[in-house]
Amino acid sequence: MKTIGLIGGMSWESSAHYYAALNRETAVRLGGLHSAPVILHSVDFAPIEAMQRAGDWQGAGAQLADVAVGLERAGAGIIGLATNTMHIVADAITARLSVPFLHIADPTAAALAEDGYETVGLLGTRFTLEQPFYRARLEAAGFTVLVPEVDVTNLNGIIYEELCRGIIRDESRRLYVTAIERLKARGAEAVILGCTEIGMLIDDAVSPIPTYDTTGLHAKALVAAALA
Repeated sequence: MKTIGLIGGMSWESSAHYYAALNRETAVRLGGLHSAPVILHSVDFAPIEAMQRAGDWQGAGAQLADVAVGLERAGAGIIGLATNTMHIVADAITARLSVPFLHIADPTAAALAEDGYETVGLLGTRFTLEQPFYRARLEAAGFTVLVPEVDVTNLNGIIYEELCRGIIRDESRRLYVTAIERLKARGAEAVILGCTEIGMLIDDAVSPIPTYDTTGLHAKALVAAALA
């Protein structure tokens, strides 16, 4: 099994879920006391978040590419970026790697296609919803992608001010459920939890349409790739 290099810390809350998911999936696949060989570089999120707000994607891309190269040098045979938003700089990272990089949107698209969905809702940070980097990748895979028309500021605030800090509030869950209901009314057949923290708040038990948690799907795909 190849060693998985994980660029985490954005936020550390979701990175902790990643680590658990990687090990659980490895145990399911290999049995016994097997666990995943993982090198985790957990960055300080505050400077990255400041670059997000400033629109300094070049600077953020250079920093994360340095981290990725460090993981490769440390022995990682496959690299994963444990955040949806920062896949906006995926090209800057892959340009400097000689080992595979697994994009978070790809296993999500594969799971949706396998289940036969064509029109999907997308939730995430305002950067993921407003910038084309994520939607375009899904659209290239054949999906019609719907994003919230209202409440984007509130949904974004819940991610940064609550979920990234480990705060779970029923009121915030209701706001997300309402957003999903509105996506459903516009034709969404399923919804992508396109921020690695949203799965802390929303799942199939509360959503009016099926949810696709990018954190879990990405972790499973990384293990599959490491075992391939």
